[in-house]
Amino acid sequence: MIQCKRLYDAASTGDGYRVLVDRLWPRGVKKDALEYDEWCKTLTPSPALRKDFHSGAIDFAAFREAWLAELAELTEEGERLLRQAKERPLTLLYGAKDTQHNHAQVLAEWLRGLAIRQ
Repeated sequence: MIQCKRLYDAASTGDGYRVLVDRLWPRGVKKDALEYDEWCKTLTPSPALRKDFHSGAIDFAAFREAWLAELAELTEEGERLLRQAKERPLTLLYGAKDTQHNHAQVLAEWLRGLAIRQ
C-alpha cells in the first residue's frame, strides 16, 4: 500500500514507513518534531521543474508529464522504496497545501505502476 500524507498531519500507526519526499526541509518544522523514517531527496522533482510549477510557468498536467519523465531515470531508487512497501504501508510525506495536485501524488502513481511491472 502506497499513500500520500501532508507532513503537517499527525502520524498514525497505519502510516508504516514514512518517507519525506520534499527536496527542501519544510518551513516551521523542527527535524526532531517530524516523525519520519527517511528523507528521500532523490525522488523529488528537479529544482528547475519545481520552480516552473510553483511559479505558475507550467500547469499541473505539464508538470506531471515532466516529473514522470524525470522519474523514468530513477527506477532503481523507486524499486528500493517499493521493497519497503512490501513489508508495510509506505507513506509519502509532502508539505504542499494542494492535496491533489502535487509531486507526491505523481510519485505515488509512478510507484504503483512500477510495482505492477515487477
